[in-house]
Amino acid sequence: MLALERRKEILKKLQEEKKVIVGELSRQYDVSEETIRRDLEKLEKEGLAVKSYGGAVLNDSTSIELPFNERKKHNVEGKQKIAKLVADLVEDGEHIMLDASSTAVFIAKAMKKKEQLTVLTNSIEVLLELADTEGWEVISTGGVLKDRYLALVGAKATEAVQQYHVEKTIISCRALDGDKGFSESNVEFAQMKQAMMKAGRQVILAADSSKLYRFAFAKVGDLKDIDILVTDEKPDARMQRLLDAAQVTCLYPE
Repeated sequence: MLALERRKEILKKLQEEKKVIVGELSRQYDVSEETIRRDLEKLEKEGLAVKSYGGAVLNDSTSIELPFNERKKHNVEGKQKIAKLVADLVEDGEHIMLDASSTAVFIAKAMKKKEQLTVLTNSIEVLLELADTEGWEVISTGGVLKDRYLALVGAKATEAVQQYHVEKTIISCRALDGDKGFSESNVEFAQMKQAMMKAGRQVILAADSSKLYRFAFAKVGDLKDIDILVTDEKPDARMQRLLDAAQVTCLYPE
């Protein structure tokens, strides 16, 4: 097995179990413990793991974003549930903005039964997902490709968004806290989402329950800045009170 393939498997194990042990990995892959330590050092340099005594734990910091291909594998069932609920909110013929989140790809797929939609997005993955739709107009924001994220950002992308007005803006976030609002891991993503929110008559935040009661580096907005929160589990009483106070409708699978 190539080192790259082994590290991918180790990362998958970290995401599932939150920690790994050097000795166990050494036996599993039939390589030396020193080889496994080098693998873990590589994952740590990429911001994906934190080395600990005898092994490593998953870096669950909201300030570090996993590569897109890894994020879209996380909580697939929850994102599919969210995508179905969001798609039900979209009417044929509407103009939609979709951000470059992994959740947006599931939403794009769920919306493909709709007719004559116009979709503006800064996501390369969403553009690819919608490439075979007939009767739709799919518009790219353009901009600078952000390494590892399959996202277009920067001044050109933001300026493109500002030229449009849409019925619905659909975005996700890195973290959502009732008091601190919702946030992203870097300023470029936050600025892009803020521009999209201003362009939308209705703002829908799609965020699975793992994002709740957390906050990340760059604030995007407050609860009052969104109209609908779509999530995969019923929020607890405290979060529901905060949503009610901000007059935000919350949708989740029954």
